Amino acid sequence: MPQLLAISVGNSRTAVGRFVDDRLDASDHLENGDIATLVTGIARHWSAMDDADAMVALTSVNEKVAGPLEKALAAELGTDIHRVRRDLPIPVGTCVDDDAKVGDDRLLAAAAAWDALKQAVVVVDAGTAITVDFVDGEGTFHGGAIAPGASLQLRSLHEHTDLLPRVAFAQPDGEPFGRNTAAAMLLGVHEGLRGMVRQLVERYAEHYGAFPMVVATGGDAETLFSGDELVDRIVPELVLMGISVAARHAGEDADGEEGA
Repeated sequence: MPQLLAISVGNSRTAVGRFVDDRLDASDHLENGDIATLVTGIARHWSAMDDADAMVALTSVNEKVAGPLEKALAAELGTDIHRVRRDLPIPVGTCVDDDAKVGDDRLLAAAAAWDALKQAVVVVDAGTAITVDFVDGEGTFHGGAIAPGASLQLRSLHEHTDLLPRVAFAQPDGEPFGRNTAAAMLLGVHEGLRGMVRQLVERYAEHYGAFPMVVATGGDAETLFSGDELVDRIVPELVLMGISVAARHAGEDADGEEGA
């Protein structure tokens, strides 16, 4: 498989990953500021690749950034920008409502988890929003739950009250009680999200009739789930890995058509 530069445009940040021999070689997370700064950061990773057949693949849940970024990257890098769904199908089955518009990030994370594990799995993506999705033992995505992420909850508490301060999300201090306002906010958000995930995993397991593996990803995954016995693996770059899986499957399909 050719080398791949995978780009995932999120609500707040853009993740970039270089894949060599289908393995993640390097990754980076760039703030969604101005497009020129994003292009510069991504171009730095492109220049480090040494494969004439290397390709660029982009997915997004933030089209306001992704649209102009795609055009600027095509001009700067001098290569086609392959878009997930448009050019690269996501290799995962779905069992959702016909009119459902599931985000590419959720489906890509599901595809990567299934590709690696080949068994039922709950995928928790903890970012601006936190999603808790179920993939069955046949590799079919069944949907799940969406809730505000940790930083969004903390910001909402600050912006919609008179006295609660602005607090950056971090690991609580380990005390059983929040002994000041900031500590209480961190404890409430941290344990609230962990409790929500636990309840949802148990709900999915009861419906499925077996307890699935649980994989966590996203920028807040380590802070939320490090040491949590419920979570089997923390894989920070699962969405980028899903782009690689999609590119690999597209290449295999193309090779099959050529050989037919």
